[in-house]
Amino acid sequence: KLAELAALIRRLLPATAVVAGGQRSTPTVTPTAGPLVYVVDDDPAIRAMIREVLEDDGRIVEDYGDCESFLANYRPGREACLLIDAYLPTMSGLDLLRQLKAEGRSLPSLMITGRSDVPMAVEAMKAGAADFLEKPVDRNDLIAGIERALDGGRDSIRLTAEREAAMAQMAALTDRQREITAMVLAGHPSKNIAADLNISQRTVENHRAAIMRKTGTRSLPALARLALAAAWTGADPD
Repeated sequence: KLAELAALIRRLLPATAVVAGGQRSTPTVTPTAGPLVYVVDDDPAIRAMIREVLEDDGRIVEDYGDCESFLANYRPGREACLLIDAYLPTMSGLDLLRQLKAEGRSLPSLMITGRSDVPMAVEAMKAGAADFLEKPVDRNDLIAGIERALDGGRDSIRLTAEREAAMAQMAALTDRQREITAMVLAGHPSKNIAADLNISQRTVENHRAAIMRKTGTRSLPALARLALAAAWTGADPD
C-alpha cells in the first residue's frame, strides 16, 4: 500500500525540477508517513538513481548535494536513515558521521563510496555506520542495507528506552537498599548481610522485600537482569 501511495503521489506532483548547475532539487511536498531516507551525495546522477530506486520501493526520500545542506535541514525526532557518500567536498561523509555521533544524534547510517577502501570502511563503522556499500550499489543490496540500518535504529531506541526505565527503577532505591542490593546480587545470604551491616536479619529481609516491590521484580534473577539493563554497578547514580 505504501509503495502504491508513493507512486500515486509522484504521478500527481510536478516532476522534480533541475536547477542551475544540474543540481536536483527536493520536491516541495513530501509524504509524511513512514521512515525517511536522507541521501547525501555530490553527484546529481547518483542521487537521482538512488532516489528512484528507493521511491519505487515505497521509501520517502530527501536528497542533498553536501553535508552542510543536510545539516541545515535535518530535524531529529522522526524515524530516519542516512545514506552518505564517503568522499564529499568540504565536510566528508566520515566527518558528518563523527559529528552526529559526538552530538549524540542517533541516526542509522550507511556509507557509500566509489572506492574499495577497507580503512575507510573500518572508520565508518567506528563512527556509527551500520554498513558500507560500494558504487555502483546493487538495488537489492541498497534496499536490504537500509532496512537493516532502520531495524538497528529501532533496536537502539528500544534498548535505550529499556535502559532508562531500568535506571529509573534502580534510582528509586534508598542508599541502604542499593547497598543491600549489591550484596544480594553478589550472592551474600541475609544473615551475612545483617552481620556485615550490623543490623538484624529481619531488617535485611524487610529491605529485600522493599527492593523487590520498588523495582517491580519477583525474583533475584529478575533483579539481576534489571541491574544489568541499567548498567548498574552498585554505586549511587550520578
